Amino acid sequence: MTQTLNHFSNPYRHLSWISLIIFLVLWELIPALGWVKPYFTSSPSRIIKASVWLFQNGFWNDIVVSATEFFFGFFLALLVGCLMGFALGWYKKLFAIFNFFISALNATPRVALLPILILWLGIGIHSKIAVIFLGAVFPVLINVIAGMSTIDANLLKCARAFGANDRQFFLTLAIPSTIPFILAGIRLAIGRALIGVVVGELVASTAGVGHMMSMAGATFQTDKVFVGIVLLSMTGIVLTELLKLLERRFSKWQINA
Repeated sequence: MTQTLNHFSNPYRHLSWISLIIFLVLWELIPALGWVKPYFTSSPSRIIKASVWLFQNGFWNDIVVSATEFFFGFFLALLVGCLMGFALGWYKKLFAIFNFFISALNATPRVALLPILILWLGIGIHSKIAVIFLGAVFPVLINVIAGMSTIDANLLKCARAFGANDRQFFLTLAIPSTIPFILAGIRLAIGRALIGVVVGELVASTAGVGHMMSMAGATFQTDKVFVGIVLLSMTGIVLTELLKLLERRFSKWQINA
């Protein structure tokens, strides 16, 4: 119990902010002193100026497009990943049927599937949602299946002895037992989904953050490329921190239990 509490109350958390500040200061000074050309690395001040220009010239539309793609792809990945994970973790014959396909698709780079998805769904939003979905669904699916396999067999026997049906089993035993695995899968899926946004928009798109980065990179506008990188990084950090709040909440629930 003490170890779990200490995990969430790290006394050295301030070191993260100190290291970040030192990094930003060095990043600003090194190009200014001429040690590295800003053309290759940019700098925090140049990135801020580029972001102001972008937001004044329609960057909000790109953010809305990418956010829409991310939301629908990520939501579908969570829904399908959890439902299929519970089903495959519970029904062993069903898992045996789909196991090969899950392993094959999980190992296949999403970039390799993108030309086929564009052929099937076009260069619009649907192909981007499909890429995000395929990137995010497998971390959730695999973690839920792993969580189902860790359920204590004695608890299952007790539940069956007291006449619990499948619905009661899932609500009172399966879901609470797999919550840590679900949260771990979601954390991995966030990064995969953000990669899907960029990959899909870099290859074929007419709008979005990845599209802006592609156009800026093709014209050697490094500052604008870094604006997209920083925006995606901050999105991942914010979503991960929100997920940590959920983990902290469930950790307290488990301690109290």
